[in-house]
Amino acid sequence: MNTRKTLAGVLIVLLGMGILSFKEDDRNFQISKNLDLFNSIFKELDMFYVDTLNPEKVIQNGVEGMLALTDPYTEYYPEEEISSLKEMTTGKYGGIGAAIRYYEAKDRIAVVEPIEGMPAAEAGVKAGDIILSVGGKEMTRGTMKPQDFSQKVSDALRGEPGTSFILKVMRPLKNDSTILEFKITRKNIRTNPVPYYGMVRDSIGYLALSSFTENCAKDFKKAFIEMKEQGARSFILDLRDNGGGSLAEAVDIVNFFVPKGQEIVVTKGKLKQAQGSYKTQNEPIDTQIPMAVLVNGASASASEIVSGSLQDLDRAVIIGTRTFGKGLVQTIRPLPYNGTLKVTTSKYYIPSGRCIQAIDYAKKNADGSVARTPDSLTNVFRTAAGREVRDGGGIRPDIEVKGDRVPNIVFYLMNEDIIFDYATRYCWDHPALASVDSFQLTDEDYKEFKKLVKSRDFKYDRQSEKMLKSLKEVAEFEGYMEGAAEEFKALEKKLNHNLDRDLDYFAKQIKGYIAQEIVTRYFYQRGAAMERLKEDEDLEKAIEVLHDAGRYKQILSAPTVADKGAETKK
Repeated sequence: MNTRKTLAGVLIVLLGMGILSFKEDDRNFQISKNLDLFNSIFKELDMFYVDTLNPEKVIQNGVEGMLALTDPYTEYYPEEEISSLKEMTTGKYGGIGAAIRYYEAKDRIAVVEPIEGMPAAEAGVKAGDIILSVGGKEMTRGTMKPQDFSQKVSDALRGEPGTSFILKVMRPLKNDSTILEFKITRKNIRTNPVPYYGMVRDSIGYLALSSFTENCAKDFKKAFIEMKEQGARSFILDLRDNGGGSLAEAVDIVNFFVPKGQEIVVTKGKLKQAQGSYKTQNEPIDTQIPMAVLVNGASASASEIVSGSLQDLDRAVIIGTRTFGKGLVQTIRPLPYNGTLKVTTSKYYIPSGRCIQAIDYAKKNADGSVARTPDSLTNVFRTAAGREVRDGGGIRPDIEVKGDRVPNIVFYLMNEDIIFDYATRYCWDHPALASVDSFQLTDEDYKEFKKLVKSRDFKYDRQSEKMLKSLKEVAEFEGYMEGAAEEFKALEKKLNHNLDRDLDYFAKQIKGYIAQEIVTRYFYQRGAAMERLKEDEDLEKAIEVLHDAGRYKQILSAPTVADKGAETKK
């Protein structure tokens, strides 16, 4: 009897293996079949199509179509675009160190921001300069799209460190403009991942981390130790608008605050090599200093590893708005002809065991769109202390701070370069600023700004007007207008486009963006970071919590039975 059962079991296993083998063979056949079809179709098109096809462009479109079925993070980089991938991962490139973009008013490329201490800034290039030629070659757009034009100028500015060229620019002045030439020698440019750090209020250290590029943990460590030496007894880490980067650098930064040997990240993928465990490797710097981490909707990937791990280990209070929700890991794979594929190979899981990926890209709608995982479908996990946290939707802050939404008018003012141009004009009359702390945009300054806006015949879309128009059309179609005509007239009157009213009503928000643009002209990214902190609700909340030891401890502790009872009654 037992022998029969054993034989039956073996037979079932063999059959199972056979089925699996059949499925694998069928999959391999399907792959081979469709690759052959793709190759044959291209050959037929190349031979018989009435017009001559660009083979590189056709194949590239085919690749892009294939990648469109994956996620936004899986990307192909041909040989000529490898530099942008390296810059993304290392933060380094050979060039002059200046941000540029298309400037519609002149149909040219303008310098947006020279990087402090880099060749462009050292040579005297300023934000607002219009690029005319690079190394004797005129930089004109012609029939190119603005994006392609920007890339062309960027490629011309970059090059091997140590090479020199003449940069010719037009600098707008108060009553005229002037042509300037700068001899610039390229060098290895490394974007600073720590644009600003320093002491805020009494004995609280603050550090803004903008990216997780190569060796950013070393920059972080140096700054943190310096603040400790200056007397920092608590610490604020600002990860807002940090889109992530290196997983290893994220683990190293967490390691500064948690013991050696702590598992921070587990990766799980289809293949064995995509699976791994990342633990802290070194002795920490400080496991006791009270910490707050600032996050927002643009904090993603490595930012979520740091903030999520510190939350799961009850090591820091997370403050701000829910993070982006990117729980995927990419690997770099070499391709023929020096191409590279950045491909998503795994999901990552932080100490509580949760994955914070918000979107399942395998489940796309018929129109190709994707949706975030609803909160109702997320799962509960527990921190080391037993606090409730959830997966599937980014990192939810321990303290949520709902900041002011950016008004629609600000986007239009920035898109039409009005804020940018005003900052350029401001610099005409103010050759220098004493300090970021002393700078304030006055009411008189704002009056001048409003004059500039009106001189441009500035117009912008009001979403409220659009929605009211749509509602009116629906009401007319469904026969409700007769009874609601007066109400619609009253709403139309109230929602009528009024530029003066909007410039005054949103003055605070607009002034904030103007101030940042101006301060950046004098003090670069360091100044911009400092300016943002002047009226920062997240920062104020972090300071408040760090000053209240009792509340800080309570937030990071598991809820008591009494607390749970009170929550249930609510």
